[in-house]
Amino acid sequence: MRQCVGCREMKPKRELIRVVRSPEGDIALDFRGKNPGRGAYICPDAKCLAKARKKNALGNAFGCQIPDEVYDQLTEQMEQTINA
Repeated sequence: MRQCVGCREMKPKRELIRVVRSPEGDIALDFRGKNPGRGAYICPDAKCLAKARKKNALGNAFGCQIPDEVYDQLTEQMEQTINA
């Protein structure tokens, strides 16, 4: 079980998308859950990502400031994957 950083609900790991901060500092969605780096989990829902953005939940989880461009890229990646 993992907790979504947006809605704060506990869900099975397989139902969530992992957001990973690589050792180089890059932030991306990790759909397989295998990429190296620090991870945080989020529901596959744009609303949860918007909540996480509003609360700066990813910034708190990763211990760094997350630029707006990164959130835009994450939203775009999520929409493409869900609609595919």
